[in-house]
Amino acid sequence: MTDGPAPGMPRLLRAGMGAAAVGLLLIYNSVDTGSDADGSQDRAAPPAAAAPAVPGPSGAGDAGPAPAAAPQSPALGRAKPTRLRIPQIAVDAPFTELALSPAGQLDAPPPDDKNLVGWYRDGVTPGERGSAVVAGHVDTSKGPAVFLLLSLLLPGNKVEVSRADGTVAVFTVDSVETFAKDAFPDRKVYGRTPDAQLRLITCGGTYDKKRRDYLDNVVVFAHLESSHPG
Repeated sequence: MTDGPAPGMPRLLRAGMGAAAVGLLLIYNSVDTGSDADGSQDRAAPPAAAAPAVPGPSGAGDAGPAPAAAPQSPALGRAKPTRLRIPQIAVDAPFTELALSPAGQLDAPPPDDKNLVGWYRDGVTPGERGSAVVAGHVDTSKGPAVFLLLSLLLPGNKVEVSRADGTVAVFTVDSVETFAKDAFPDRKVYGRTPDAQLRLITCGGTYDKKRRDYLDNVVVFAHLESSHPG
């Protein structure tokens, strides 16, 4: 376990959001995406949250347009995710739904459960057209957590998401990138996409004792490759 916050304080990710977005994206306090059930990515954004394509206040840290779509496979309909499996890093974890706080920030997965990932319940579900966001702790006051080894994933690795409709969405990792939290590329991570994509996000880099937070975010970019019955 790395040296970190006081017991009981969740440790996850922080990423900047645009001026129209109300400040910061905290992994223990934020995430934003949107899509509707037919995959048109028009689901209403959460109150006081940024539209995915909105860059930072001055473009700082914005890596430009959203990444080009990978070779497309048919997007799936809307269905809640139930379990995340990433064999290469021994992840096999259930999902919890994450809602927004009154301040417009996403609540975190419970910090006392080290093997739990969360998704924003009003956003894109994994397999729908658009960028689905899944957040998990790298560690907690209880020790290493579900996304401890996320940064070790490689292009071509597979990520499987079991869904409530009985399907399993299979994603292929395109890249794994690390961004400073004070220069987070909103558009690149949350920008609209013409196909079904997935973002896995956690903390990374150095832990700052004064800020009680990690300085970076690790983001895994992946696209839907296929699906099959669960």
